[in-house]
Amino acid sequence: MEINVVGLGPGNESFITKQTEEVLKWSDEIYLRTKRHPSAEWLDKNGFKYETFDFLYDSSDSFEQVYIKIADFLIEKVLSGKKVAYAVPGHPLIAEKSVEHLMNLAQKKGINVCIHSAVSFIDAVITAVKYDPVNGLKIIDGLSLGSQMPDRSCGNIITQVYDALVASDIKLKLMKVYDPEQDIMFVRSAGIPKQESVRRIKLFQLDMQKDIDHLTCIYIPPASSSPYDFRDLVGIMERLRGEGGCPWDREQTHESLKQYLIEECYEVIEAINKKDPGKLQEELGDVLFQVVFHSRIAEEEGLFDIGDVINGVCSKMILRHPHIFSGVKVSGTDEVLSNWDEIKKGEKGYTSTTQILKDIPKELPALMRSYKVQHKAAKVGFDWDKVEDAMDKLYEEINELKEVYKSGDREKIVEEMGDVLFACVNVSRFLKVEPEQALTGTIEKFISRFSYIEKKAAEKGKSVQDMSLSEMDALWNEAKSHNLQEDDQK
Repeated sequence: MEINVVGLGPGNESFITKQTEEVLKWSDEIYLRTKRHPSAEWLDKNGFKYETFDFLYDSSDSFEQVYIKIADFLIEKVLSGKKVAYAVPGHPLIAEKSVEHLMNLAQKKGINVCIHSAVSFIDAVITAVKYDPVNGLKIIDGLSLGSQMPDRSCGNIITQVYDALVASDIKLKLMKVYDPEQDIMFVRSAGIPKQESVRRIKLFQLDMQKDIDHLTCIYIPPASSSPYDFRDLVGIMERLRGEGGCPWDREQTHESLKQYLIEECYEVIEAINKKDPGKLQEELGDVLFQVVFHSRIAEEEGLFDIGDVINGVCSKMILRHPHIFSGVKVSGTDEVLSNWDEIKKGEKGYTSTTQILKDIPKELPALMRSYKVQHKAAKVGFDWDKVEDAMDKLYEEINELKEVYKSGDREKIVEEMGDVLFACVNVSRFLKVEPEQALTGTIEKFISRFSYIEKKAAEKGKSVQDMSLSEMDALWNEAKSHNLQEDDQK
C-alpha cells in the first residue's frame, strides 16, 4: 500500500511537472490541502476532479489539528484500497507540515509514502530577491519563531506570514534579533505571473502592509548592524585569544581568571541588592564573558568548548526537571527539590551522605558552606526537633568558649570559636535566615551607624579618636534609634 504526494509548485502552472500530471491522471482520488492556491485553476482547466480540506480550517482549533485530521483521513482512504494522490502547494517537503504528519502516521501503519519532487516556493522567492543560497540560507516557519531563531550571518526566509496579526507577532520576535530599521524584502505571490509583488521595507513596517495574505513571506538579507548575539561574543573571544589578539587576554589561564569570576559574581549580587536593572544587565554580561573566556581556554587545550558547556547544562536541566520534560507528576516545590536531590545523587553515583557533604565546595564562604552542610545532614534526620534545641546548643558552645578563652590555648580557642559560629548558623537555618545575607546586612548597619558617630563628632569639632567609648556608645544608641541604615543606603 502506498500514497502519492505531489507538489503543485509556487503557483505558475508552467512549474507543474510532467510527473505530477501523470500521478494525478492515474489516481482514483485526488485531495488538495487547500484550493486557496493559484495552481488549483490548472486542475480545474484540465478537468481533474478533486476534494479539498479547506473545511477543516474553520472547524479546527489550530493548524496542527488540521494536519493531523488530514493525515488520518488520507490513511483511512489508502487502507480502504483507494489509489490516492495528495497535492500540496509548492514542494511536498518544504514548509509542509501536513506531509510531515502524513509520513509519520503512514510509517506506523506500514504504508509507503511516495514523494514526487516539485518546484518549491523557495525557488521562486530566491529568484524574486536575487539571492544565491550558496551564501547561506535559513528557512523558518514564522509560526515557530521563538523555538527557531534567524541567523544574522546569512539570508533568512520567514514563511507563513498569513495575515497582519501573524505579521505583527513575527515582527516583534524578529526585533529581538534585528534592528527595527533592518531592511527586509516583502514577497507576495512569488513566481506567479502578474501577481508577484516584491518590495524593500523596514522590519518595523512589516505588519503595516495592506496586501498580506497566505502567499506572503519575507526575506531578510545578512545583517551587520543589528544587535550582537551570543555567536558574536564567542567570535570576539576567539579574536582576543587568537593570533594578533590582545596580549593580556592571550596570557590568561583558568587560574589567573579565578579572581575576576568571583568579583563579577559579587558585582551581580550588588546590582540585585541595589535593584538596579541597568547595572544587573551589565554585570550579567561580565559573568557571561567569563564563562566564554574559560570555555575558550578549555577549547584551546582540547578539553571542551562552549557548545559542550551549553549541551551539558541543557541536558542536566532537562534530566532534573522530569515534571516538566517527562510527564512526572509533583505535588509542589518540596517534591521538586526532593526529586532534584535524588537525580543528582544518581548522576554523581553517591552512595553515602558523607560523599554529598564532601561535594559541597570548600571554596564557598564558610557561612554558606556550613548552612548547606547542615541542610544536607538534616535531610537524613541528623537534626534538632525545634529551634529551641538549636539555641540551647548555641549557649552550650558559648559557655565552652568562655571556659577556654582564658587558657591561652590558641588552638582550642579557634576550635571553640568555630563551634559557636557553626551553632549560630544552625539557629539561622531553623529560622530560615541565610546567615551570609544576615551578616552582610549587619555589617552595612554597623558602617552606617559608625558613619553617624563620625559625622556627629565632626560637628562637635572632634575626631572619634578623641572621644571616649561612652561618648561613642551614646551616639551609637542615637543612631540606632534613628534606624539610619536604610537612610544611608538611599
